[in-house]
Amino acid sequence: MSDMTEILKENNYITPEIAEKHGISKYKFYKFVHDNDLEQIEHGIYVSADGWVDELYIIHQRCPDAVFSHDEALYYYGLLEREPLCHTLTTYSGYNSHRLTADGRCKVYTVKKELLEIGKTVVTDNCGNDIPMYDLERTICDMVRSRSNIEIQDFSSALKAYISKKDKNLNLLMEYAALFRVQNVIRRYMEVLL
Repeated sequence: MSDMTEILKENNYITPEIAEKHGISKYKFYKFVHDNDLEQIEHGIYVSADGWVDELYIIHQRCPDAVFSHDEALYYYGLLEREPLCHTLTTYSGYNSHRLTADGRCKVYTVKKELLEIGKTVVTDNCGNDIPMYDLERTICDMVRSRSNIEIQDFSSALKAYISKKDKNLNLLMEYAALFRVQNVIRRYMEVLL
C-alpha cells in the first residue's frame, strides 16, 4: 500500500492503469481508494480530498490523442490576457468528443487526421505536467481559421501580440497557412500589421 501512497504523492492522482504498471492488483487498488477516501474526479481517476487537480493533465489523460489549441494555446503563449472559460482542444474528425464536451468544460475542434500532428509540441503546464499543445504558428492559423468564433478585440490583440513577439517564425506561419488554406487571409493581416 505504501507504493500507492508514493504514487499519489508524486502524481496527485492515481488510476487503475498506473497501479497495474506498479504491479498492484485492481482489488488492492480499489481497497486503497476506499480505505483512503479518495475522490473520483473522472472515470477511473482518483485524488485525495486535499489533492490539487491539474485539469489540463486530467483532460490529456482522458483523451491522449487531443492537442490543446485555440484559446488554451493563445493564453499559454501570452496572446490572450484572460484565462479561457473552457478548455479548447483539437482532435481528429470522427472522434466522439461527447464525453469531453458534455459538462461544458471543454470545447473540441476537429481536423483531418493527417493535420492533427502539424505543429504539435509538448509544453509544461502550470502544475509541471507535460501536455500536448500546438506551437505558436499553428495557434495563429487555428485562430484565423476560427475567427468567426473569437471576439474581434481578442482576435486583434492576439495578432498584434504575435507580431511583437521576438520568437515568431513568419516562414513557418506561412507554411502552415498554406496547409490549412488560410495563406491569403494571413498575408492580408500581416501586410496591415507589419
